[in-house]
Amino acid sequence: MITPQMVGEQLQRLRATSPLVHNITNFVVMNNTANALLSTGASPVMAHAPEEMEAMAGIASALVLNIGTLSREWIEGMLIAGKTARKRNIPIVLDPVGAGATPFRTETCHQLIRECSPTVIRGNASEIMALISSSVQTKGVDSTESSDEAIQMAQTLARETNSVVSISGETDYITDGTHVIRIQNHIPLMPKVTGMGCTASALTGAFAAISDNALSGAATAMAVMAVAGEKAASMAQGPGSFQMHFLDALHTMNQEDIDQYLKL
Repeated sequence: MITPQMVGEQLQRLRATSPLVHNITNFVVMNNTANALLSTGASPVMAHAPEEMEAMAGIASALVLNIGTLSREWIEGMLIAGKTARKRNIPIVLDPVGAGATPFRTETCHQLIRECSPTVIRGNASEIMALISSSVQTKGVDSTESSDEAIQMAQTLARETNSVVSISGETDYITDGTHVIRIQNHIPLMPKVTGMGCTASALTGAFAAISDNALSGAATAMAVMAVAGEKAASMAQGPGSFQMHFLDALHTMNQEDIDQYLKL
């Protein structure tokens, strides 16, 4: 489990080590997630060509697989990178964007889980539930379910895949199938900005790279997201200024901010 003090210590460790996070992510969010990683203290690389996947995953500290804008070539690259990362025993984060919306997305997620064995699966409630139940559908990439309704399925998914499962929502839940960590910062502006979930997945990769275990790494990432979101929302006038203040909050975050804003 984690405490506010542990979150601050993990953030200091990340800034001291600046782990290289290899992101195979979607066109919509590349700029957002790269800037969020830089602002937090990590080093991002966005690469998806199959020809360089083995080499890139060979030097990274963590791998993030985000299926937001799928194509056959990208799936090929994800599989190569994922298998390389698994051999190197570095953390793999799977973001099943839009799982449940189309069979192609859902089947791709199952293939990546089977062949790459992700360390963390991080998504919204509908996406996580769709990986367990074929009756669950998403609204494009938006959740139609609350995170509260998804926690039991998340625990089942964690046990079946031997992964940590991280659900974002009004309450964030992070579970290894046995333990459950709740982060109760509800920030209404977050769903108004595209790519915040993808940013959470990218930060999960960064913190998993430097944490002692996947559960604490995934929980620390969501805690840092929550603190930055609360601080940004206190200054923002709308979604546009929220994005600016969010990056600044990641960059300037200290223990005082964590103690003040985190609802753990």
